[in-house]
Amino acid sequence: MSVFMTMRAQGDAAKLQEIAAAHPDIFPSIAERGRDRGVLYHRIYGSDDEILVVDVWPDEESFRGFFDASPEIGDLMAQAGVAGMPEITFWRKLDLNDDIG
Repeated sequence: MSVFMTMRAQGDAAKLQEIAAAHPDIFPSIAERGRDRGVLYHRIYGSDDEILVVDVWPDEESFRGFFDASPEIGDLMAQAGVAGMPEITFWRKLDLNDDIG
């Protein structure tokens, strides 16, 4: 069963957008590597002081393999002011008969 992964970090989301504008191939190339490793869904969100990545992966190991093979993610996060490791959490779907959509 697939897993929902969230990665949260204190950082400057606007800086990530600046990086993407200055280097338009960087994020698509990372996303392509994610596709090759099995990611089913991927989005990045930002607030004034936080960055949130939301993914769906076939399993935790697929994400770990992708993340380990992508050292530039750490470099990009450092450029956005993220200090230390982000908080990575894996979630499983609970069947509570309350789904909407």
